Amino acid sequence: MQTTVHDLDSAPEASKPLLESSIKAFGRLPSLHGVMATSPGLLEGYQHLHRLAVQATAFTPEERTVVWMTVNVANRCHYCVPAHTGIAHMEKIDQPIIDALRDETPLPTEKLEALRTFTLAVRETHGRPDAAAVAAFEAAGYGERAVLDIILILAQKVMSNYTNAIFDTPTDAAFAKFAWTPKAD
Repeated sequence: MQTTVHDLDSAPEASKPLLESSIKAFGRLPSLHGVMATSPGLLEGYQHLHRLAVQATAFTPEERTVVWMTVNVANRCHYCVPAHTGIAHMEKIDQPIIDALRDETPLPTEKLEALRTFTLAVRETHGRPDAAAVAAFEAAGYGERAVLDIILILAQKVMSNYTNAIFDTPTDAAFAKFAWTPKAD
């Protein structure tokens, strides 16, 4: 589907302050935000969930990256995998973690692998992981708060991953070097 990647001049009036906020936060206007600007409510909701994912979850930057990238890869998001790869580098996430997430290979620790496995279980079962999945997640040291924080991040990722899939959002130049192709089915 065709879309407009808005800038401050072309965006609907209600989206202009949101885009200004994006520019202030990122030093540039992410293409995703330009696409979302057509719907001020979507852009505002996405920005708010992103802030909450970063500031209000109990996850470490590594754990948050695991959840973000697990969902991005599972949803085959051509835009978010490179973007979150760049974010992971900015947050100094170890390269083996980034590579394992992008390549869908085992993570370097059992706890992070349990987080990925449970995130996938929640996504794939539409919020109905079986008792064994819950038990394994709890055995890895996670609890109720982590489950709820995964749901928050999943909601954020649905907004971005689906927008990017439907509108084929162009990858930002800043993340082009992290281009990603999903594994063949």
